[in-house]
Amino acid sequence: MEKMKSLADQIREELGKPKNTAAEVPPKARAPSPGTSKGKKTVKELPQIVRAIIDYDTSPNKKMLHVRFDQNTVDILNRFKIATGTDITKFVAFCVSRMLEQHPEIRTTIKHFIQNTDL
Repeated sequence: MEKMKSLADQIREELGKPKNTAAEVPPKARAPSPGTSKGKKTVKELPQIVRAIIDYDTSPNKKMLHVRFDQNTVDILNRFKIATGTDITKFVAFCVSRMLEQHPEIRTTIKHFIQNTDL
């Protein structure tokens, strides 16, 4: 019973330990970055659209939205995440943003609806 610790106690211990920096970790112990392991395309060989998704900045985004996908789409998104190391949320945010940029008629439809709605 004495050796049992709460999750809070375990977290306090971890926070108290000094962190290893990248310089202290030997090169063989470091995890390979996505897209650079043997048999996969390197970062330079990735298609332009994949680079754009990886570089897309979602840090200012604070709102959450729950979406549903069919199983095939989920499988593809999970494989994309494994292949590139990119979060699925970033992928979806990029796609929706790009769709709204390329199709301004979607925003126009929303504006017309708001103008025609009586408050």
